[in-house]
Amino acid sequence: MKFAISYSGGKESALAAYRAIKDGHELALLITTYNDDDGHSHFHNLSEELLKRVSESLGVPLMLVKTNTAEYADNFESALLQAKKMGIQACVFGDIDFEDNRKWWDEKCKKAGLVPLFPLWGQGRKETVYEFIDSGFVATIATINSECLSGDFLGQKLTKELAERIVATGADICGENGEYHTFVSDGPIFRTPVDF
Repeated sequence: MKFAISYSGGKESALAAYRAIKDGHELALLITTYNDDDGHSHFHNLSEELLKRVSESLGVPLMLVKTNTAEYADNFESALLQAKKMGIQACVFGDIDFEDNRKWWDEKCKKAGLVPLFPLWGQGRKETVYEFIDSGFVATIATINSECLSGDFLGQKLTKELAERIVATGADICGENGEYHTFVSDGPIFRTPVDF
């Protein structure tokens, strides 16, 4: 199936895309929500220019959904409907185990007539981080919750050693509670590394 991915720019979405490709699906579109209020992507705080560089490196078009919190659900649903008109058959998500998130994505895909795919669903969090690193992806810590992690984690390349340091602070290894977010700049789905 031709699929779009709800692409944050972070490790789980990159790994989910990779898994879907390995399962025989074709990556055809990146859908990234972009906060109109502050001029960066939601959650990972990436600029439009950086997201365009990722799109170019992946060789896949970028659909930038410029929205705000109040209109997020409606605008995301509109993006899925537009993707369907472009011949997209499925949408991939990088969620691991948050049931409420999965139900929300399922509902949005159903309304748009797309198949929701969750390649990482049910996988252990440590296993997910290690698979990401072992697959050859390169990620940098782009944002942190300073109540959970100190500033010296910012800008660090995600390695197994760094992941274990994150765990030692009491934070989730995947950052699933918002402790940190990453920016993926290279890996097996990239044609060339993304300069930033």
